[in-house]
This record gives sequence, structure tokens and C-alpha cells, in this order.
Amino acid sequence: MAAVEKKIWPEFFELVLSGKKKLEVRLADFSIKKGDSFVLAEFDPKKRKYTGKRIKKRVKNIIKFDPLRFWNANELKKHGIYIIEF
Repeated sequence: MAAVEKKIWPEFFELVLSGKKKLEVRLADFSIKKGDSFVLAEFDPKKRKYTGKRIKKRVKNIIKFDPLRFWNANELKKHGIYIIEF
């Protein structure tokens, strides 16, 4: 199993750490699969540097989709996308 590391901003890092956030929405510009380790490294965008905090999670599932298949670019820009966990 591979390990993939990505940066995450502090407010989202804290939500993952607390267990309140259990999913990520990412541009699919990297390779990842079920069972891989997903390492989130806290990055402070104001200071433009990593804080040194990291969280390692096991990938349970991946859903890849093309939002332009469902909405046009203007709608996406105007409204954004919700990721709803239930």
C-alpha cells in the first residue's frame, strides 16, 4: 500500500483530528487507491509554511467524478459544491 501526503489548512486539520471531518475533497491530480495511507500535513496559509503536525488515515473508499458532467462552469463558480456526509 502506498502513502500519499497532502497539505491541509489548520481549520480543516482540527476537524479531521477531532473526528468531525471524515472525508476530503481533492483535485484528482494524483494516484490513490483504497487501502493506501493518506497523510495530511497541516499547512498555515498565512505563514506559508508547514506546522509540523500530521495525521495519517487509511483510505476506505474513493469516488471520482467529473463535476462538469452535471453542471456547467458558471454554475460551479457561482454555487460551489457541497459534499454531504450522512
